Amino acid sequence: MYGPEFAADPAAVYRRLRAAGPTGPVELAPGVRATLVTGYDAALHVLRSPETFSKDPRRWRDLADGTVPVDSPVVPMMMYRPNALFTDGEEHRRLRGAITDSLALVEPNTLRGYVERSADTLVDRFAAAGRADLLGAYAQVLPLLVFNHLFGCPAELGTRLVEGMSGIFDGVDAEKANALLTSTLLDLVALKRSRPGHDVTSWMMAHPARLTDEEMIHSLVLLMGAGTEPEQNLIANSLRLLLSDDRFAGSLSGGSLPVEDALDEVLWADPPMANYAVHFPVRDVMYEGAVLRAGDPLVISLAAANTDPALRAGRRAANRAHLAWSAGPHNCPAQSPARLIAAVAVEKLLDRLPDVELAVRPEELVWRPGPFHRALASLPVVFPPAPVTRPGTDGAGEAGAGRAPGAGFGPMPHARPAPAPAAPAPGHAPVTGAPRGTWARLRAWWRGE
Repeated sequence: MYGPEFAADPAAVYRRLRAAGPTGPVELAPGVRATLVTGYDAALHVLRSPETFSKDPRRWRDLADGTVPVDSPVVPMMMYRPNALFTDGEEHRRLRGAITDSLALVEPNTLRGYVERSADTLVDRFAAAGRADLLGAYAQVLPLLVFNHLFGCPAELGTRLVEGMSGIFDGVDAEKANALLTSTLLDLVALKRSRPGHDVTSWMMAHPARLTDEEMIHSLVLLMGAGTEPEQNLIANSLRLLLSDDRFAGSLSGGSLPVEDALDEVLWADPPMANYAVHFPVRDVMYEGAVLRAGDPLVISLAAANTDPALRAGRRAANRAHLAWSAGPHNCPAQSPARLIAAVAVEKLLDRLPDVELAVRPEELVWRPGPFHRALASLPVVFPPAPVTRPGTDGAGEAGAGRAPGAGFGPMPHARPAPAPAAPAPGHAPVTGAPRGTWARLRAWWRGE
């Protein structure tokens, strides 16, 4: 599941596995074996049975005995961290409560306004060029602006966070990337301990759960991981669908923007995290004739479960029974903000560039290899050059200039504002020979190159 063949057509792999039953053996990376759950009912059974299937990776036998080396590219995505994703029971409820209660302080209207201003800033950078890579110039960058805003991350830490998280998702020197991400978040936590602000990081620190610095770091890893890579994939995959599928293209030309329908379709057919929600049986379990061994990783194929032929076919628009957000006690706690960010990002792009078209045939688009995500390598588009509407704005727009990230989300008396992330000069169009790859493109963007 880690090569270009799988990335090009994962549905073919799911069909082959499904022919033998709702679970099947896979290799996530060289020498890393797991069981992939491809059936919808089987996925729900695992996700909703925490007494039988644990989220704690310390049960992973092959990692504990050295069969899987610690420098394997998938280990940072699967290893134990003291956060809500990798714990069970009361500990999970305590850690999750700090996240859900803090996210509840984010006001949707404030979030929408910030996404709109950030989107305008980004579109202004390439609007006059008549062409762009909507992945590198838009979908990848917008969630980072939002993340820095919500979590009060100063600009000087931004490049380090981008490099660390991108390295983990891409599996390129993942051990080094994990170390960089941890050290950078340690700096952020130390900053917020001394200078709390109007942001989710500070609210989590003040929560009755009394998170330790280590728990804070790993909770931020969880939030950043969920808020960047999957979010950019949801934005990019939705734009791809709207620009390539006649069902949606016809509506676009008629003046209707079926963005919510497109999001539903993507969450069903191409969820941004296609395979994840790793569980470990606490004992040997027999399921549908297959033995699921204690301590062997069970990876839920959210994409395969959503497309299980056993589900009744029908209209997916407004149908939210998909598993893109997972299910059970570990379902995504930020579904509403994540969907809002993606919807506003797509709406704003299509509003600013209504005649945008793919620069290549849909079948020529390339998907990034990797066992977990469903991610485009690029999304090249062309469009009639458009005017720059917001000259001289920064990442917060005119109304947000000089404001602390997260300002207006809720009461935080005596808070000192953290620096807002700086955006490069508007109108900077993509150039031939610009750095390629997730980290290279984002690093160039942060540096204003």
